[in-house]
Amino acid sequence: MNENILQSILSGERQAVTYAHPILALKNGDTKAQEMLTRFAGEDGRMHAVGTLLEDLTLSPELRVRLDMLCVGTVFDALARNPITEHLIFVNLSPLTLEHPDFWRRIQSWVWDLPIPPHRIVMEITETNAMHDLTLMEGFARRLREIGLRLAVDDLGSGVASLSHMARLAPDFIKVDKSLTRDVHRHPYQAALLNALALFAERMRVGYIVEGIETLEELQAVIDADVPWGQGFIFGQPEPLRFPTT
Repeated sequence: MNENILQSILSGERQAVTYAHPILALKNGDTKAQEMLTRFAGEDGRMHAVGTLLEDLTLSPELRVRLDMLCVGTVFDALARNPITEHLIFVNLSPLTLEHPDFWRRIQSWVWDLPIPPHRIVMEITETNAMHDLTLMEGFARRLREIGLRLAVDDLGSGVASLSHMARLAPDFIKVDKSLTRDVHRHPYQAALLNALALFAERMRVGYIVEGIETLEELQAVIDADVPWGQGFIFGQPEPLRFPTT
């Protein structure tokens, strides 16, 4: 079933739509960044996240790379029409895609077509693909920075290679996985870990974002852990990216 859905997205039968989800400064509630997400219409008429397809290991790597590049291209095309001048822009990217030559042939033109400087774009690399060669990933990180893009490690804390990814890639931003946020107010070890990462990020001058904040109790615990930026449904659902009218 998932392969049929994926093929219908790749063929254009189902449209890929760019959504935006805010990332806020927790001290004052100001929006500091927007994460770009891709949705598609399901048989039930509702919009569904493409991420579930990208994580489906029963689908071939080639198909997942094609889908990921379609999503990234859709996001950059949307940003070219709506530059969002006041915020940083986070764009999800699979490590599998970084290994594909077509990505490097396309990324330059995607960046050149933007009306905003490339340092405003943060490529968000998911950490859950823990088996990827870290030496290769270091090289890919350098190439992204040479284009002028910044780098985030996503889902920190969700896999065994989390700290290795962070240490070797030396990202500009780290995003902590929602598994460490869930019920953090009830688990002192989780809160202490979030606080330790806050101290690390401050010392290394790395942007630090906690994902998956859904309740007031979780929000207060994350604030008490000195986390500077947060993201989650407590701040609202992702919304379709709006385009200026002419």
